[in-house]
Amino acid sequence: MRAEAMRDCAFLLTLLFLFDSIVQILGLGLGINYGQIANNLPSPSRVAFLLESLNINRVKLYDADPNVLQAFSNSNVEFVVGVGNEYLLNMTDSNKALAWVKQHVLRHLPWTRITCITVGNEVLSGNDTQLMSYLLPAIHSIYNALVSLGMNDRVNVTTAHSLSILANSFPPSSGAFRQDLGEYIQPLLNFHSQIKSPFLINAYPYFAYKDNPNEVSLDYVLFQSNQGMTDPNTNLKYDNMLYAQIDAVYSAIKRMGHTDIEVRISETGWPSKGDPDEVGASPENARIYNGNLLRRIEEGQGTPLKPSIPIDIYVFALFNEDLKPGPASERNYGLYYPDGTPVYDIGLRGYLAEMVSASKTKNMSFLGFIIFITAFLICG
Repeated sequence: MRAEAMRDCAFLLTLLFLFDSIVQILGLGLGINYGQIANNLPSPSRVAFLLESLNINRVKLYDADPNVLQAFSNSNVEFVVGVGNEYLLNMTDSNKALAWVKQHVLRHLPWTRITCITVGNEVLSGNDTQLMSYLLPAIHSIYNALVSLGMNDRVNVTTAHSLSILANSFPPSSGAFRQDLGEYIQPLLNFHSQIKSPFLINAYPYFAYKDNPNEVSLDYVLFQSNQGMTDPNTNLKYDNMLYAQIDAVYSAIKRMGHTDIEVRISETGWPSKGDPDEVGASPENARIYNGNLLRRIEEGQGTPLKPSIPIDIYVFALFNEDLKPGPASERNYGLYYPDGTPVYDIGLRGYLAEMVSASKTKNMSFLGFIIFITAFLICG
């Protein structure tokens, strides 16, 4: 009887280990930007079903659409919600910031998982210095509202930037912010360090290739096999441009006196279609870029400068958005058409979906608890 119990104990401990490994793999997830500048998108409830079927459990919005947040109630999806640039002046008022948090965040908790608020988007990339001056006070007000409601440990606060805030990005070790933005970036970094919030960057290697297709290697920007480049100052080898861009931001932050701020990619992607002068915009290149990126995320890779920190990325975007202004590429970054069919296949239903279906995922934590209790009772 004792030997049989020992065998049962060993089996359950092995099962618990495998369960934990599966949960960790699923926990990596794939972040996706869910933009809605379109007049033909499916209902939020249909979107919730689509993302559940794909095991995508992290979504970034550009607002705090109550219809979307309600549709994902009691789901396993974590949300980043946004305060638009047009509201930054209002958010500098502590009372208005508190009202915004109560209406757009507190009312949805805990049924919908909101883990982060982005205050403004690419504010420092424009020419509106007045808007820039509102950014940090607005972030302060939102954060103070979270503190007053006891939510600051559950909901983070940050903002997203374009790579154009860098004066230099090559080689990565020479990364530096533009001098004219120093008065805004330095106090912002100090605040990130204080509250332990991430520094978000919207990074698109596609732009570098489109602007210089004769000088920039397509394989290098698509994560394909290539000679890569070695940073002469660090001797670190880079086999793709996105990782070099991330490390350039880390270097720029270090130049401002901080080594304790994590860089995350709030947007990256590749268009499947563009105007005649938009070199490289094609379904094949988009498939290769996002497919290779997905594999890197699944492997838990870090950059050469930060190898122990897995890259944290939100892909742009979930759908093609037909009302976006600008060149044709702006309306063709989606992984899916509005009818829910894929623009191209990057294998989102890969080995993760084969291990655990979306419907079973909901029950994973309960199953793990049962396995743990049973193992404890048998193994003592």
